[in-house]
Amino acid sequence: MSIANGSFSQSYAEAREKFLAASEQAGGHPESFINPNKGPVGETLATDVVWFGDPAAEKVLVCISGTHGVEGFCGSGWQIDWLRGGGPQRLPPGAGLLMVHAINPYGFCWIRRVTEENVDLNRNFVDHSQPYPDNPGYRDLADHLIPRSLDEASLRAAEAKLQEYRRQHGDIAFYRAVSAGQYSHNDGLFYGGNGPTWSNRTTHAIIERFLKQRKAVAVVDFHTGLGPYGYGELIGHYDVGTAGSERQRSWYGPSLMETKRGMSASQARDGLTHYGYNRALAGCDATVVTLEFGTYSREQGHQVLRADHWLHKYGDPLSGEGRRIKAALRDHFYPDRDDWKEMILFRGYQVTRQALAGLASS
Repeated sequence: MSIANGSFSQSYAEAREKFLAASEQAGGHPESFINPNKGPVGETLATDVVWFGDPAAEKVLVCISGTHGVEGFCGSGWQIDWLRGGGPQRLPPGAGLLMVHAINPYGFCWIRRVTEENVDLNRNFVDHSQPYPDNPGYRDLADHLIPRSLDEASLRAAEAKLQEYRRQHGDIAFYRAVSAGQYSHNDGLFYGGNGPTWSNRTTHAIIERFLKQRKAVAVVDFHTGLGPYGYGELIGHYDVGTAGSERQRSWYGPSLMETKRGMSASQARDGLTHYGYNRALAGCDATVVTLEFGTYSREQGHQVLRADHWLHKYGDPLSGEGRRIKAALRDHFYPDRDDWKEMILFRGYQVTRQALAGLASS
């Protein structure tokens, strides 16, 4: 475990090249799911996966990067470090490990949190045959969350409206309206989509290809942007008293924060990757956690997300203004500092070690 080996990257293309090379050098045979879109300068976009360990393993650990595109710099860096650092050789006998690199390659490459459909992938794993969850608070705030202009007067007026809503309804209702997910504004923030996205369909293809018929599957999904700087909060979304909740508590101990117990700043929203994996793996013991690394303030996060959505709705992503907005978004979700990266590596190794030990004992 060392940031000196250059496991972290400066772009999606660099991260993909490093991941594929490290996978092959470690003796793996990566497979690619090619996204039909291209990057800003014509880059190929793909979700790459690689398996290590016993092909017939009954117990498998899955490590995912890039659910929220731009957050992929974090998970990718840990995945590459694990591959370069001899991780495959240290797997317990009989275990399997599946790396899923850049499940949202469009967002990773274009420096966006969302997919090519402008969908927050962690709001997309709902039952699309049923009516979508309603979010009237978002409808009230939509025009103020993404104003037509980012000039000082427009931002000041929009912020006044947002704060008025917050005073009237309280912090919890405000944050729920803004970020719980909405299915009414396809160009807005935290949009859950009107059908399964490419990344959603690819997730199910990966599950079908690698994970069906296993007895136990543990999933660690790497994220950034929520919580104290560098702290890796381990988040679970199982109902209290269920087998999944009890497994998580026994595997990870007191550092596990459970949303259904009100222990996390995150909320248990339907549409999460958590629910996608648990529904698709209903026949086995699935144990899914989010590993969320903090960066900067929630207010700053909303500002950079607002600017990025404004850019793709009203501006030009390839302009000078676009590059400035992208740089701010990237910096918020990927602090390019050695201390932050060291915390990602330490906690990533700690949690995956606990997951493998939990699988072995289950």
